[in-house]
Amino acid sequence: MMKRLSLHVAALSLIGASALPGLAAAQAGPTANFNVTLTVTANCVIAANNLAFGSHGVLATAVTGNTTLNVTCSNTTPYTVGLSAGTGTGSSGTTRFLSGTGSNTETVAYQLYQPGSQTVVWGDAQVADRVSGVGSGTAQPLVVNGAVPAQTTPAPDNYSSTVTATVYF
Repeated sequence: MMKRLSLHVAALSLIGASALPGLAAAQAGPTANFNVTLTVTANCVIAANNLAFGSHGVLATAVTGNTTLNVTCSNTTPYTVGLSAGTGTGSSGTTRFLSGTGSNTETVAYQLYQPGSQTVVWGDAQVADRVSGVGSGTAQPLVVNGAVPAQTTPAPDNYSSTVTATVYF
């Protein structure tokens, strides 16, 4: 019975030591306020997916395809997106070509059009050639429509061009 009593007394002394009258409670000291700030500046980023027209034996009919650019701009930030002529041999302005590889100097004509169109060329020479929008703070997809018109079929090869998409804000 003694052991049990001593255990209860020890527990009581641990629990009740802070609740004993006469011990001073901690008092709050001086305070200070501080501001938390963040500045959001107008900014945009752009991401692009490749456009592949596939594999074709003869270019007797037009071939179409599309891809998506994702533009993310600060909320309410106006922007425009331009597409370069590309790196294909002979490309300039809104005239675009895919180039063959190695010693193959042949090209394939193609064109890129603004979202929802197969006639309004998407370029970068003037603001009017670009696609415009207003940022929402989240990614906004822009569809790039592409077409390879019917043309004389060049030698078999892998034809390509690198187009640069630029966002202006």
